[in-house]
Amino acid sequence: MSDSSTPVVVTQQPTAAVGLPIRVSAGQIFREFLVIGATSFGGGVVAYLRHSLVAKRRWVEDKEFVELLAISQTLPGLNATNMAILVGDRLRGALGAFTAICGICLPGALLMYVVAIVYAAHGDHPLVTAALKGVAAAAVGLVLATSVQLGKKSLSNAYDLVFVALTVLGVNRLHQSVLTVLAVVGIAAILWYRPRRPPANSEKT
Repeated sequence: MSDSSTPVVVTQQPTAAVGLPIRVSAGQIFREFLVIGATSFGGGVVAYLRHSLVAKRRWVEDKEFVELLAISQTLPGLNATNMAILVGDRLRGALGAFTAICGICLPGALLMYVVAIVYAAHGDHPLVTAALKGVAAAAVGLVLATSVQLGKKSLSNAYDLVFVALTVLGVNRLHQSVLTVLAVVGIAAILWYRPRRPPANSEKT
């Protein structure tokens, strides 16, 4: 008969420390960005990036994804490649950035080489032209859908919509460069959301 007073030891699985980035292998990073590069279409790559990195793998949160995307858009180069470098570096350092950029660029380079050969031979065919227009429309739809999803979680203040409107107005109506608009609106947002000192009366209480 067993002694009922014997303590029972309960083991728990170790959990990651709060606030620390998720650790993944370089192979996982390469495979995930390889799939993104092979299946994304044009400007719709942002939607694929969010689906894979945020919704599917949960390697980054929505808020961090928006911040990385903002950094990518303010730097020269394509958003997709900039995002690959930033996310890869966050997950695995320099090795992660290198494998991510190789993964996302490799399928596109190979596919575009084949497509260039086919387009040179059959680019004027009506079916090819129609297919390209359809893909372009789908890419716009993906960008719009991703913008709505990110906006629901990121635009928590009514003034955020004002900065969005100013950005659209500057690029679409005033025909200013994206870099100029981002610089002006970014500075305005920093000044608006800067930490403010509490009133002098509240410090004495």
